[in-house]
Amino acid sequence: MSTRAWSEGPLFRDSDGIGFLAYGGDYNPEQWPEDVWLQDVELMKLAGVNLVTVGVFSWSKLQSGPGDYNFGWLDRILDLLHSAGIMVDLATATASPPAWLVEAHPEILPMTEFGTKLSFGSRQHYCPSSPQYRAAAAELAAAVANRYHNHPALRLWHIGNEYGCHVSACYCDISASSFRNWLRKRYGTLEAVNSAWGTDFWSQRYTSWAQINPPRSTPTFNNPSLKLDFARFSSDELLDCLLIERAEIRRVDQSVPITTNFMGLFRPIDAFKWAEALDVTSYDSYPDPADDEAHIVSALASDLTRSLGGGRPWLLMEQAPSAVNWRSINLSRAPGQYRALSLQAIARGSEGALCFQWRASRSGSEKFHSAMLPHVGTESRLWNEVVSLGKEIADLADIAGSTVSSSVGILFDWENWWALEMESHPSSDLRLVEVLLPIYRGLFELGVTVDFVHPGQDLNPYRLIIAPALYLIGDSPAASLATYVKAGGNVLVTFFSGIVDDEDHIRLGGYPAPWTETLGLVVEEFLPIPSGATVTMSGDLLGPLGGTGRLWSEEIRLKGATVLLSYLDEWRGDRPALTEHHICDGTAWYLSTLPDRESMRAILQMVCETSDVTPALAEPNGVEVVIRGGNLFLINHTKIPRRIDLGVPFFDRLGNTMVGPVLEVAPMDVLIVAAAAPGGV
Repeated sequence: MSTRAWSEGPLFRDSDGIGFLAYGGDYNPEQWPEDVWLQDVELMKLAGVNLVTVGVFSWSKLQSGPGDYNFGWLDRILDLLHSAGIMVDLATATASPPAWLVEAHPEILPMTEFGTKLSFGSRQHYCPSSPQYRAAAAELAAAVANRYHNHPALRLWHIGNEYGCHVSACYCDISASSFRNWLRKRYGTLEAVNSAWGTDFWSQRYTSWAQINPPRSTPTFNNPSLKLDFARFSSDELLDCLLIERAEIRRVDQSVPITTNFMGLFRPIDAFKWAEALDVTSYDSYPDPADDEAHIVSALASDLTRSLGGGRPWLLMEQAPSAVNWRSINLSRAPGQYRALSLQAIARGSEGALCFQWRASRSGSEKFHSAMLPHVGTESRLWNEVVSLGKEIADLADIAGSTVSSSVGILFDWENWWALEMESHPSSDLRLVEVLLPIYRGLFELGVTVDFVHPGQDLNPYRLIIAPALYLIGDSPAASLATYVKAGGNVLVTFFSGIVDDEDHIRLGGYPAPWTETLGLVVEEFLPIPSGATVTMSGDLLGPLGGTGRLWSEEIRLKGATVLLSYLDEWRGDRPALTEHHICDGTAWYLSTLPDRESMRAILQMVCETSDVTPALAEPNGVEVVIRGGNLFLINHTKIPRRIDLGVPFFDRLGNTMVGPVLEVAPMDVLIVAAAAPGGV
């Protein structure tokens, strides 16, 4: 989009124009008698809640039939919230079509690739291409926008909810027709489709548009280029649903920002493309408390969400204060973890910390999902933690609108993700996240904050670019990376990168064809490693004990590159595992395996030091370290105290005292320090 309703400064401001951070969550008053609403608002004030999301799943409550609206209850709750000084993120309520709409138009129900029609009784039970669903959703969005665009409580528009979470693609005949129309716009002619899909293979050539269908269940591997285009189409169809509702809002309101809630590393949605239609990027964070590295996953998703918005502040839209309801075993969060992960999001650029939900439900599929106000009420550890965090976030208001900087960019592209994980590749064990997460973890442990960068974006702001398993890349982005290195940039490229073009056609001449000159090598053969097996690596970088690699290795022929690490291979002899190549003013490294944790960290430390990348703190010692707006966030997600040397004394913002230079961060504790107290007090 060419203009945004909000682009810089604090996302939320009070009546005096002073910025602040949001605190609150999803509020579903339609699930409760109205006498409970008054109690809710009083408790919200006690907890420091200043923003709630209203109406996400209220379609059936708002509309009981075509043109039959009931806005009275929504009028009353919005007025009540405003009277208490609580602002609203107002949903268009279109995430779950009501029974009356399904009864009138059963064709809106989605179909799986196996031909199974999904039924009413859950949520997201709609075909994204359905004209009937789109028309009904647009009508409701228009009615909500017309009625409430001037309401004084309104601060944010919330379109849909977790698009694609349950139905990311539909394979029905309506979708098939829409897919053909999408292909006509993309390619123009049927011959161009045949060329892009390589249909002379296996006698798949099409002679009429009507012969093309979604990639439904087939005897064996489906055409990978067809599947790639269907993934693009499916993301675009869901995006069109959002754009239709966005247009209805913008007819009457051009000033209130619009968002929808992403889900971090969620494969079906091309969030870079979607973010162009949003004023604010937001996401729902549900890392597993059973995972000792859950905080690393949530940090990655935070950096990704910030990057989708071009580095502008974003919003943590949902999280669980404790347990969720949808895993096979739903562990509660450890004491202090809700606070730690909320402040982590703020450290990484969020304009607040919201939850699902305010009050725990009595019925329905999410009745065991934790909430800010639990079933047990206010006499609980969780409630006390909710109230305490609200006070802390209120004291951090001056952070609102500030940004997070990074000199390291990780290339990330959803189209590459879709193509990388197609069938009939050298190894079905290769998954993008399995390559990405160890790299991110190594940088996290070094105290290096990263941006995620689409390959088509400008690379020049970064001192170091990392390309993990960038299997698919277009001609222009591939050339841009090579130019970046020649101009003095630094790049680390991993295995199985630069293999195909954007039609999923192999780039001939040796892998990775776009960058053989840049990297100073040619990959002649892929040598994937069986699950559970490893290869041994040696070199000065890893010391006398060496290291191991897993998942992947390759047969490499050098063309100017220097070997930094070698495989010890009894069949093939020593061969390159990690190489370095200086070209013009830049440096390019190539990593042909997935190293063990210590080896990965050593490699990343060497690459960062060579690229003049400075961590937030020289010795993080197991503590998450992030800088935002002149504030140094120190978060200990571990079970043991961590000793940190800051070098000089700092002002502890939460403790309101000077600390350091040496200090201890307790388990699951957070320190936010600055050179001086806010306002110079």
